[in-house]
Amino acid sequence: MEGRPLEDAELIERTAAGDRDAYDEIVRRYQGVLFRAAYFVTRAAADAEDATQEAFVKAYRAIGSFRRGSPLKPWLLRIVTNEARNRVRSSARRANLSLRAAEDRRISGDAAPSPEAAALEREDRQRLIAAVNSLGEGERLAVAYRYFLGLEEADAATALGVARGTVKSRLSRAMGRLREQLAEPSSSVPSGGEV
Repeated sequence: MEGRPLEDAELIERTAAGDRDAYDEIVRRYQGVLFRAAYFVTRAAADAEDATQEAFVKAYRAIGSFRRGSPLKPWLLRIVTNEARNRVRSSARRANLSLRAAEDRRISGDAAPSPEAAALEREDRQRLIAAVNSLGEGERLAVAYRYFLGLEEADAATALGVARGTVKSRLSRAMGRLREQLAEPSSSVPSGGEV
């Protein structure tokens, strides 16, 4: 695997031909995003880890049925979403969603914000998390996949197993609800979610 990074299509072909190193590269490439997606569904790190691992096992077994020319990321996200939903149904866990796992871990060269600015940013983030937590699963996942995972609408639709129009309508409703909640005084937003 030395030299230039391989494209997903090349990795899929090599994996289908039995190259385990190629599949290891797919796992390394997508492990983080699949974990975050599973976490949005399960709301528990242990369940998200299990769902991610099981999704990679299922994807490996099904690599021969992958439609060549299709993007890999939405296919993997759909598998992990289904696996995570199965875990939620079987365990019936209902913990609050924490977006810590989805928080962008960018390293910035900017100067550190003042303590006051950091406190305000943390408060705003907590209000946003609480507002997103208050959404129903369909809207919450549409927001998470589109904005926290950065998927295009079509890829979010594929990953969630719904039509693109469904993603658009869920996003529209969710954004309206979020605007309303975030415009209200902070005491009216339910608390929840850790940062």
